[in-house]
Amino acid sequence: MRILDRLVLRTFLKLFIVFVTGAPLLFILGDATDRLDRYLDRGLTMDQVALGYLYQFPNFFLWSFPVAALLAAVFTIYPMTTHREIMAAKAGGISFYRLIVPMVVAGILLTGAALALSQLVPRTNQTAAEILGERERRQEWRSNFVYITDSGESLSARRLTASDGRMQGVTLQRTSRNGDGGTRHILADQATWSEEEGWTFQNGWIRELHPDGTEEATQFVEFVPETLVEEPRDLLDAVRDEEEMTYQELGVLAERVIRSGGDAGRILTKREQQLAIPAATLIIILFGAPLATSSRRGGTAYGIGISLATTMLYLMLFRVSGAMGYAGTLPAVAAAWLPNALFALGAVILLSRVRT
Repeated sequence: MRILDRLVLRTFLKLFIVFVTGAPLLFILGDATDRLDRYLDRGLTMDQVALGYLYQFPNFFLWSFPVAALLAAVFTIYPMTTHREIMAAKAGGISFYRLIVPMVVAGILLTGAALALSQLVPRTNQTAAEILGERERRQEWRSNFVYITDSGESLSARRLTASDGRMQGVTLQRTSRNGDGGTRHILADQATWSEEEGWTFQNGWIRELHPDGTEEATQFVEFVPETLVEEPRDLLDAVRDEEEMTYQELGVLAERVIRSGGDAGRILTKREQQLAIPAATLIIILFGAPLATSSRRGGTAYGIGISLATTMLYLMLFRVSGAMGYAGTLPAVAAAWLPNALFALGAVILLSRVRT
């Protein structure tokens, strides 16, 4: 790594860390100003409000990644432009494309970190919503319920305890829809969950009624129904917001909605946005770096101005395209990735016009 590489990387990361840790505080301040009266009306103490925002911090932190990347890119390249350091680098045989390589590598790594964080955020959002009274607190057990599984079977249980993955008094019934597959009933004293094998039914009977009217019953000590893939928490009687679900959970929910004949446009768009927002970190760097070389005048105010204008443009595109995806006007993938695609196109145009 050259000295210039270390300079660019160190400057970019230092600015990124400052912005990415400072921006969430502004988000929290704005949100608290808008909602504090509502929280106090619910009887929440200031400690509870503070704890709720502490759990929301990862969400605001994730949203800050593209903004911080843009500001860091602009304020890394813009001073180098005004102080003619880029001109000196070019005179030494280093092109602009080579100059920004450390920032691009950092952007790839930061995008990976944002993707990992995006799978943590739904859990912290759920906890924050419970603390702040936006959702009822999760119930770790459920009794005397019936649940239609993803495979179309009917599951009933006397009691489910999600914390230890156990069901008591379990019945799993499969009925052929076209009348030629027969019916199967599985009755068990209990069922236990493990990550490796899934559900294991214990001490029960399998009773099968064939289309020809014959019946077959088999007793078992342990039986693993391959069609029952839901985890214990999936079986709890709880409705979660899309912001509280991971990429995989949103996919499962979308499949259920589609099977039931509903419109899953909003859910699928939210799922794709969990990938699009982290990816924006790298795209914004590629867009902001050449943009910062577009003028040598204006000082710090100019850098702040183009950063704010770019941020507002991205957020506007994100909301508009997202709304079109929710309404079904655009396919979910197109709606989620349209802002990134437009900014990537802009980055290509700006990079092609930079004097190297």
